[in-house]
Amino acid sequence: MDNKTFFILLAVMAGTTYLVRAIPFTLFRKKIQNKRVKAFFDYIPYTVLSAMTFPAILYSTSSMISAAAGAVTALILSYKGKSLLAVAIATCAASFAVSLLEMALHI
Repeated sequence: MDNKTFFILLAVMAGTTYLVRAIPFTLFRKKIQNKRVKAFFDYIPYTVLSAMTFPAILYSTSSMISAAAGAVTALILSYKGKSLLAVAIATCAASFAVSLLEMALHI
């Protein structure tokens, strides 16, 4: 990814997350009491970040199969509550192992 694309994506992400945080201040005069509305505004930044990150995960390696293996590994380990470092190391190892297997099998 070149620098121009990176800074465009960074600006879009920053703008999106800022607007979602700023909209409640401009639209609502009183404190938000509804739990669902509060949860909606709390989770929007994570949703936007995930939507922008997921495509990058699939194209992070030369093969989409090894990238998917890493993503599945990350999802399973994070669901089990493992630490960020453990998830990152296992994800890299799984992706590398699948890449080596693909090279050995000439897939």
